[in-house]
Amino acid sequence: MLRLTAKLLYAIEAVVDIAYNSGGDAVQAASITKRQGIPKRYLEQVLQALVKAGILAGQRGPRGGYRLARERRRITVGDIARVVRQIETAPDPVTETPTSPLGQRVVRPLWLELQAEYMARLDAITIEDLCRRAGAASLRPAVDHGIDFSI
Repeated sequence: MLRLTAKLLYAIEAVVDIAYNSGGDAVQAASITKRQGIPKRYLEQVLQALVKAGILAGQRGPRGGYRLARERRRITVGDIARVVRQIETAPDPVTETPTSPLGQRVVRPLWLELQAEYMARLDAITIEDLCRRAGAASLRPAVDHGIDFSI
C-alpha cells in the first residue's frame, strides 16, 4: 500500500533538490541535508535505493555525490514512490488476506482502486514539473544551470 510517509517526502525532496541544484555537477548528500533539513539516516538509505532503481547515479570521489540518471522530464513522482514503497518496513494491510467477505469483496477492492488512481496521478507529475514549481515559488537554485535536454 502506498502511504504518505516522511521517507517518501524526503525522497521526493532529495530528487528535486538534485535536479534543481546540480547544474550538471554531482550533488553531495551533505548539501541536500543542509538545504532541505533531511535527516542523514533517511537520506543515505533513500539515495542508495534510488541509485539501485536507476533514478539517480552515484559518483564516488572527492567531487562525488548524486546526479539524475535520466532527464528530469523522464522521472515521475510515481517512480520515486515505488522505490520508497520497496524499502518501507511496515506490513501492507491491503495485501494481507481479509478475514471477512465484506473486506475481501468490497473494502480491499475499493482501496486498490483508490491506490491505482493515486499512482496514476503521481505518474503524471515529473521532476521537471516540480522544478518549474520551485522556480515559480521564487526558490533560487544553488547553481545556475542551463536547459535539461538530450539529443
